[in-house]
Amino acid sequence: MSIWSKSLEAKLPQLIRKGRLRVILPDGRSIEAGPDAVSRVTVRLHSQAWLRRVLVDPALQLGEAYMFGGLTVEEGDMYDFLDLIWKNLDDYSAARWSFGERVMIAGRHMLRRMKQWNDDRKARSNIHHHYDIGNALYRLFLDEDMQYSCAYFPDPAISLDAAQQLKREHITRKLCLEEDQSVLDIGCGWGGLALHIASETGARVEGVTLAEEQLQLARERAASAGLQKQVDFRLEDYRHLNEPYDRVVSVGMLEHVGSPQFRTYFEQVARLMKKAGVALIHTIGRPHGPGDTNPWIAKRIFPGGYIPALSELMPEIERAGLTVTDIEILRLHYAETLKAWRERFMENAKRAEVMYDRNFVRMWEFYLACSEVSFRYGEHVVFQIQLAHNQQAVPLTRDYLYDENTPGAETQANADTVSRSA
Repeated sequence: MSIWSKSLEAKLPQLIRKGRLRVILPDGRSIEAGPDAVSRVTVRLHSQAWLRRVLVDPALQLGEAYMFGGLTVEEGDMYDFLDLIWKNLDDYSAARWSFGERVMIAGRHMLRRMKQWNDDRKARSNIHHHYDIGNALYRLFLDEDMQYSCAYFPDPAISLDAAQQLKREHITRKLCLEEDQSVLDIGCGWGGLALHIASETGARVEGVTLAEEQLQLARERAASAGLQKQVDFRLEDYRHLNEPYDRVVSVGMLEHVGSPQFRTYFEQVARLMKKAGVALIHTIGRPHGPGDTNPWIAKRIFPGGYIPALSELMPEIERAGLTVTDIEILRLHYAETLKAWRERFMENAKRAEVMYDRNFVRMWEFYLACSEVSFRYGEHVVFQIQLAHNQQAVPLTRDYLYDENTPGAETQANADTVSRSA
């Protein structure tokens, strides 16, 4: 037995205290740990090289091993495997990390700001890496409106399309819009939210993105809806904008900004928002304080990205002279969104493989599965932060979100009740 096999044999019982994991080693031997044989997950490591890489740097190499076939799941699927690992991570405290793990984690933390420095050129490159890989891919798993951010689930049983519609309505209400006001959508994606705001409120909306394929489709959708005179989409970095707007909205974009640019981001939001304006920032967040981007996610999925903690955002909001008028925390909503995406993607895995290749399909399966478990076990949540220059810019209570005369209000009221108890 190799030194790496012996190391795994010693380490596995320390990690797996719930469920049961069986690992088939490269020489055909297998080791198991955990009390519950009924819900066993089995994985196979296909070479000593992959075993060594996963043991030395699991945060990076586990995803690499699955992506390139160095690790396969023999019983269960990748979600089952990651779900089992996550269930046991709470018991595997930092006090039990090896010296090598401590050094690697400290090194990545020291370099995190450098890796998140996103100037104009790097920001475009990072967005191109993820969003310009083909709109056809996203059609395989997103809802009809192409919403690539957390939906709003009053009940996990409702459809993804219904939950995304509720999300659009919820955000639109938080903007407190009046007809013919101007709205800036920073990171507008494929245009769904901007088109919803324009059609439902009569506001004029300008959306900016750095993704060329998103821009093309957003413009096509505006023209198809007859809203091209009311909605304008541009390929533009938000840092280059100068015109003031009545409202600013940004959904799923702050995660791409990087921590060194948080001050610039909120200063620009403050500068672009009129004195009587309102902004709504919807972002994935960390509930347990600052951290580091997972190295595999940073390498393969979102280069330059970083999920912020409130403790990192609030000082920059205050420095920008903005007033926080509301913060809502959405917790399991994104877990349900990712579950729907993962299931849809796997249903279309063969189509994705024809479009790209098998390694790409495994990469996206791993990304969607590990993202889902991170939300399901509380590593990440969603912040909806409402901002203004003037504290009187919005109503004094949240009643305005659920006015009985507002379309969809009954469903929203039920959603709020379920959200508070989720």
